Amino acid sequence: MTTCPKPENLLEQLRAFEIFADVSDAALKWLIDNSTYHCLEKNEYFVRSDEPVHHMQVVLTGGYVIRRESKGRKREMGVWEAPMVAGLLPFSRMTTSAAEGVTTAPTSLLQLHKDHFTEMVNQSYPLTQALVGVMTNRVRDFQQMQLMDEKLMALGKMSAGLAHELNNPASAMIRSAQELHRHLQQTPERIKALFKMRVSDSDVDKMNDVLFERIAAKQLKPGEDLSLIEREELIDELQDWCEDHDIKDCEEIVDTLIDWGFESEHLDLLAKIVTGPSLQAVLWWLEASLTTESLVDEIQTASTRISELVTSIKTYSHMDSDPSMEFIDVHEGLISTLTMLKFKFKKDKSIGFRKEWDRTLPFIKALPGELNQVWTNLIVNALDALEGQEGAQLTIRTYKQRENLCIDIEDNGPGIPADIQSRVFEPFFTTKGIGEGTGMGLDIVRRVLERHSGSIGMESEPGRTCFRVCFPL
Repeated sequence: MTTCPKPENLLEQLRAFEIFADVSDAALKWLIDNSTYHCLEKNEYFVRSDEPVHHMQVVLTGGYVIRRESKGRKREMGVWEAPMVAGLLPFSRMTTSAAEGVTTAPTSLLQLHKDHFTEMVNQSYPLTQALVGVMTNRVRDFQQMQLMDEKLMALGKMSAGLAHELNNPASAMIRSAQELHRHLQQTPERIKALFKMRVSDSDVDKMNDVLFERIAAKQLKPGEDLSLIEREELIDELQDWCEDHDIKDCEEIVDTLIDWGFESEHLDLLAKIVTGPSLQAVLWWLEASLTTESLVDEIQTASTRISELVTSIKTYSHMDSDPSMEFIDVHEGLISTLTMLKFKFKKDKSIGFRKEWDRTLPFIKALPGELNQVWTNLIVNALDALEGQEGAQLTIRTYKQRENLCIDIEDNGPGIPADIQSRVFEPFFTTKGIGEGTGMGLDIVRRVLERHSGSIGMESEPGRTCFRVCFPL
């Protein structure tokens, strides 16, 4: 900043300022006489961050851009052009500059030291009043800028969180749709075998009764999962039954039958209706119908979850219109989430699942869609930790602890290193590779639970990691 001789037309230049419209010529001459005149080139600093501020600046020509550092990066807060007043103002409590100013063009200004502010009040009340008005407008403008900045940051977090949350159901829909397409391509060959059968209408009704009875039973008890040992025993039982009845490639249909609660007694009912090659065709028809039902159900569950997420994000962006919570059974949300994540268990069949659920627990008041986000993030994190591990086990436990309803999501994976355990709930903190995780999952969990007056704790060591969610009853 260079000190230059004062031009003769300074009074005319000050008269161009709207804020000085009611200020007398004598007061403006006093301002000129007690100020120094400075010239700056383009891209020259006239103020730096954290620099002490002692002067008021009346910018006559040119202008400058204000930049502020945030998290290691400089952001432009706006461009100010002449004619304008900047720097320290009367009655302002500013002591240091919170940002840096760099000229955008050759600039000239008058600079008045703060030691003259008391004299200014005595010299001209209208001049002082005009400058206090500038300070008031400046505070309002910076508050609006800060509010907008906070809104943009919230929008960024919300967008990252929504992208993170939509990924699971969208991926589930794509996989289920692809599997359904592949499955339907096989159907014509199996239908040919059905066409060759000669079955009466009453026998068709009996077979449909067996099918619909199993579908209805599954819908009534969607969460009745078998333990790993129970499932293996039932697989052996059904494979033995298929061998006894000369059914080929039975391993391709046994898993589907077990998923829908079939036991050997249900297959005996079918064997009484049809025999020989026709029994093989009926079982393939049964498997095709049930698989189609499963895939459509998974697509419906995933699409419902996307709808819930969109509703949740609308709720998040309109915090003043509080949605009505409802009393829910936490187990229903867990079941829905496990259904949506079923593909992960199929992908890595080495992962065992154990549930220790107390179905007598009371309902809690909550937003079901938001709690589903909690279960999805915690279960996906646990499954990722278990991927490829021999003897992997996921355990979900529900119980009452004092006056709290608690849910444990526990895995026997390698654990979380002690030096980063304190950071796992930080937004954007992730140990996953680029493109594999946003670091938003546990931050979303924390914020959702705060909204529900719930809490989350974590215990982790090699061989056991447990996230515990609790709701006050």
